[in-house]
Amino acid sequence: MAEKVIYAMYDDDDVLKDGAKKLVSNGVKISEVFSPFPIHGIDPIIGVKNTRLGIMAFLYGLTGLTLATYGMRFFMVVDWPMNIGGKPNFTYLDNMLAFIPVTFEFTVLCAAHGMAITYLLRNKTLPGIPAQNPDPRTTDDRFVIEIRMSENHKVSEEAIDKLLTETGYVEIDKKEIK
Repeated sequence: MAEKVIYAMYDDDDVLKDGAKKLVSNGVKISEVFSPFPIHGIDPIIGVKNTRLGIMAFLYGLTGLTLATYGMRFFMVVDWPMNIGGKPNFTYLDNMLAFIPVTFEFTVLCAAHGMAITYLLRNKTLPGIPAQNPDPRTTDDRFVIEIRMSENHKVSEEAIDKLLTETGYVEIDKKEIK
């Protein structure tokens, strides 16, 4: 069964935000907004929930901290203890202050890479996966609001068209999607 989708294209992000406010205040559910850069303040307007990326960053950082601590203890204390500058090498605690920079850097490395990979997987933007944006111009200088009619049972298509004409769009496209 095909689903009807309306794409309204804008050439300015502020016009898009104002249009989204107008649509949402009149009961229209906006499915998605496509833009070449993040539009600050659009998430609460269209009802996007906060992500848990911060929690994942903490977990990735904790993983990095654990791996760094275990690795330095194993390499510098257990496997190949070295006497560097007469410092004790009997336990990890004796050398912990010297390992703080490496621990910090490895924690940041794991958190950054983990967040980047999670972002790419979650948004399905890995290399080789085709883009899911409705118009290639949304990666350059255009902004698009996607309105799915299946999510807007209370508002008719004619009412949405009338509201869209008042938002100042540049171009409109109606498609049937499987």
